[in-house]
Amino acid sequence: MSYPQARLREDDLAATLLANRAFSETLCAPLTPEDMGLQACPEVSPPRWHLAHTTWFFETFILKPHVPGYRPLDPRFEYLFNSYYNGVGEQYPRPRRHLLSRPDTATVLAWRQHVDEALADLLSRSVTPELAALVRLGIEHEQQHQELLLTDLKFNFSHNPLYPQYQPREDQAGSAPALSWLEYAGGLVTIGAGDDSSSPESFYFDNETPRHRQWLEPFALASRPATCCEYLAFIEDGGYQRPELWLSDGWAWRSQQQVAMPLYWFLNDGLAEHYTLAGRRPLNLAEPVTHLNYYEADAFARWCGKRLPTEVEWEHAAAARPVTGGFVENRRYHPAIATPGEGPRQLFGDVWEWTASAYLPYPGFQPAPGAVGEYNGKFMCNQMVLRGGSCASSRDHLRASYRNFFYPHLRWQFSGVRLAQSMEACDATPATAP
Repeated sequence: MSYPQARLREDDLAATLLANRAFSETLCAPLTPEDMGLQACPEVSPPRWHLAHTTWFFETFILKPHVPGYRPLDPRFEYLFNSYYNGVGEQYPRPRRHLLSRPDTATVLAWRQHVDEALADLLSRSVTPELAALVRLGIEHEQQHQELLLTDLKFNFSHNPLYPQYQPREDQAGSAPALSWLEYAGGLVTIGAGDDSSSPESFYFDNETPRHRQWLEPFALASRPATCCEYLAFIEDGGYQRPELWLSDGWAWRSQQQVAMPLYWFLNDGLAEHYTLAGRRPLNLAEPVTHLNYYEADAFARWCGKRLPTEVEWEHAAAARPVTGGFVENRRYHPAIATPGEGPRQLFGDVWEWTASAYLPYPGFQPAPGAVGEYNGKFMCNQMVLRGGSCASSRDHLRASYRNFFYPHLRWQFSGVRLAQSMEACDATPATAP
């Protein structure tokens, strides 16, 4: 099986699996029973649904096919918690997930324990490379849902005028380092994941393959993501009222939705505040701006006289950089102020960075056979690529070749913007060494 690559030792795989499963429940520990069923719009899901769907994934793709005589806790859950896998069967309608008060949280947790015990027993035996690959896919899939659980919860909580606090957080002090430009000479580069570029412990999704060559013209990349201060200047200069800055679809979205600022911001009556998972707080102008959609990021870049980077440019710049930044493991659940240093800062973590690239297959891409092949390939239409991860992403989930994707109008993820610009070949010099 070529999807995905996973070569962890069996004992490491079992320990990683169970620790990751436990972390999902840890994220839900501060929540009340009422919180567990919230769904404010069709694009987000209730926390309880995330706990159930990730369990469904392991039961459907690993336990049922690989454990003779395995008995599901409740066969009806296959329909309730199938997200979009048509090869498995029909799905309960996504916009109605908030109506699933049953199974309750206690039952879902009992189901998780039932599945975890079966997985631990399965992995205590000899594990084939194909089975190990599926288990690792399940781990990475659950990490994606841990991030979604947090971003969905923030959106759900934001509709409550009490502005609930998920977890307290100390405010940061300080200022962001001055923005500078890192120049790259371009040329023929290789991007994507594959056996020739991966360590024995590596994992990658099928949409990161195959590894292939791309030509890059000389370009420059901003040394850090744009800050709230810089984006506020865009707003104050009438950025949301200037159609010449916006793509046609973006202007239509802005006009229809009557948008005048990023999601969760409050700029009324002299206030500069925003809603966070620590509650409603003063806006820290030094932090990276977040919760922008593609249209907002593109309009801001045009206002700056710059552009968004392509995903090839972004990956080329990130390929030799360490995966350091603000991740879910630090339990802040909010982007941090960039720190001074050499090379591009905050490429990983803190905020996802919109690119100018449509989410399309790489040359020679082939999805895996069967229902598991529906994981990424069937979404390669009408979406844009984001890179780098966010404050809600797991550190060990990220790498330079990782491709996230969302529809251009969505902004409830921790998505921000790093500027880029094209360079004349004669003026381009290599970037600062990693």
